[in-house]
Amino acid sequence: MSKKVLVTGADGFIGSHLTEYLLDSGFEVRAFVLYNSFNSYGWLDTLPKEKLSRIEIFAGDVRDPNGVRVAMEGIDTVYHLAALIAIPYSYHSPDNYVDVNIKGTLNILQAARLLNTKRVLVTSTSEVYGTAQYVPIDEKHPFQGQSPYSATKIGADRMAESFYRSFNMPVTIVRPFNTFGPRQSARAVIPTIITQLLNGETEIKLGDTTPTRDLLYVKDTVDGFLKIANSEKTIGQEINIATQSEISIHDLAVKLIAQINPAAKIIEDDVRKRPEKSEVFRLFGSNQKLKELTNWKQNFTLDQGLNETINWFKQKENLSQYKHHIYNI
Repeated sequence: MSKKVLVTGADGFIGSHLTEYLLDSGFEVRAFVLYNSFNSYGWLDTLPKEKLSRIEIFAGDVRDPNGVRVAMEGIDTVYHLAALIAIPYSYHSPDNYVDVNIKGTLNILQAARLLNTKRVLVTSTSEVYGTAQYVPIDEKHPFQGQSPYSATKIGADRMAESFYRSFNMPVTIVRPFNTFGPRQSARAVIPTIITQLLNGETEIKLGDTTPTRDLLYVKDTVDGFLKIANSEKTIGQEINIATQSEISIHDLAVKLIAQINPAAKIIEDDVRKRPEKSEVFRLFGSNQKLKELTNWKQNFTLDQGLNETINWFKQKENLSQYKHHIYNI
């Protein structure tokens, strides 16, 4: 596989881990970060200076087709992760989600067509499936837009499929399930629980704790991206990255409480609940296709991933970046 790669959303949670992993694997990495007047590179700023100096930073916005095209010049493989992902925010700002998630993906695809980019990996989400109609959820499972966020990701996925079918573009739709680990946003459930506990809270505020999730440690997720990009069999496919297991939010919270502060208890906070028809109650993904088309395997158990995540949050400089006392949307 060619060595010059672009990662969009490189300043974010999964994007920063993927950027670091690609760099460590010997690739020349151009990192597309969201332009801002502070010259902040997001989570990339936390990498060792030696690593950061080897990353080519491109500040822009995926909503801008001209900037996207410039960023993709000379690139062989594009890992497109840039997206708006918070579900509560999508309830009151769906226009932003259409612009970033659908139009942003279209800009990547149009530029790839113009520049004859060798591989394009478009990042999807397990949320496109909605509540499981059967398990494990494979790639043939029906789609259901249970939030404006998931609806725009369905739209982006189908746009990617259309470019493969219409223009024979070498596109793959990569669909990670519930990825967690260091650097994850406070709007996600694991950082929500850990940051409250580490800040001494004894009443841990959560929304509905009955849904189940297929929790995938971020190092396994980014390894899945690279394995998919390394296989020509994956072109034109949509592929889950999943552990093929599930745990309820309640049981997850109990597990984290036992490790950090057994005296804490769970408090149900109605503000944090999704509307009932919007809540995805069960996610339990199949990884059979991924294993058939690549040599990917899960290297981290849930407990191993949680231990690494807790240890990262225990570092003062990391924990201080999170506002545990508010509901992060």
